[in-house]
Amino acid sequence: MTGSKGRARVRAADVAAAAGVSTTAVSFVLNGRDAGNISSATRDRVLKAAEELDYRPNYVARSLRRNSTSSIGLVTDAFASSPFGGRLLAAATETADTAGAPGTVEAPATVAPSPPAPQHLVLTLSCPDRPGIVHAVSGALARRGGNITESQQFGDPESGLFFMRVSVVTRVPRPELEADLAEMAEQYEMHWALHEVDRPLRTLLMVSKEAHCLSDLLFRATSQGLPIDVVGVVGNHEVLRSVAEFYGVPFHHIPVAKDTKEAAEAELLGLVDSLGVELVVLARYMQILSPALCERLHGGVINIHHSFLPSFKGAKPYHQAHDRGVKLIGATAHYVTADLDEGPIIEQDVTRASHADSALALQRKGQDVERRVLAQAVKWHAEHRVLLNGRRTVVFA
Repeated sequence: MTGSKGRARVRAADVAAAAGVSTTAVSFVLNGRDAGNISSATRDRVLKAAEELDYRPNYVARSLRRNSTSSIGLVTDAFASSPFGGRLLAAATETADTAGAPGTVEAPATVAPSPPAPQHLVLTLSCPDRPGIVHAVSGALARRGGNITESQQFGDPESGLFFMRVSVVTRVPRPELEADLAEMAEQYEMHWALHEVDRPLRTLLMVSKEAHCLSDLLFRATSQGLPIDVVGVVGNHEVLRSVAEFYGVPFHHIPVAKDTKEAAEAELLGLVDSLGVELVVLARYMQILSPALCERLHGGVINIHHSFLPSFKGAKPYHQAHDRGVKLIGATAHYVTADLDEGPIIEQDVTRASHADSALALQRKGQDVERRVLAQAVKWHAEHRVLLNGRRTVVFA
């Protein structure tokens, strides 16, 4: 083994040969254990030979043999390069010399703080359409080191509004990014929101007596990655309590009658606030919400109506469809407004109907469409793909 200058390392055996003693005697002397074991003359010969050979103890090997070390370790950040760093190292060196440890303390390299973990965010916005919006948005994100992974936009010539959804990965702390976006939004008169990708929305499901939509949503949330966190089920009847409890979801019975409707809605709002609910889904909840409640939860309540709206609004749409002899029946998922079954539509689908189908047969066929349409609408909403455009929606599917 060679040293830093290419010269062979002097070993204890070399010192022993030069002093004419055993390596054990050298070990006693160099480790300070010669008292009572080695004569003073032998000690002097060993020290003289070590000096002439420029012997340097191998402290790493010594530490391995002893299973201990006399080294002083310093772990610092930028302090090591500050004006106080020199004083610290000098004091450490002096302490090491006094203790008989190696008289050299090496300053560690400055340890840079770990960069923040990357965040995957979704920016949604709408504003009056004008040139330069896409450039402004992408530029604001790029200046903060954001990597855009998905971008969709739509300019509506009828409303004159521009809509955009951008998925971005960034290491910039979210408050800093939001401050930049707020400044840009003011310039372009934007309504905007920044969301965390894949964070499940805290969701409250509301039901009456039919289980197909409730069961489907709970199954998809549990086993198929539907990005919602179902924090409770509200029923105006007790019928579906067992379904909720099967999935481990709390069931809240809030009966509704004409003279208790106001109190029932107040209890519902209390649940929404206490559970931190972000989305309410009417999964065949057969009660009409008051205008005040619709306004309070605007844009945050999705309903499934069992017809292809705007056809067959209101009660018993399958009976209405059967009476008219339709050849297609459908379902519509829409946001709830004070106008019954007229909120902005998110998703629709249909299935074939036959002249031989009874109203009950149409209902059975339609239930499969209902659950699929509702689940798709909830998924798009939870992924922040739906933007309101007056009485309509923009869906970046």
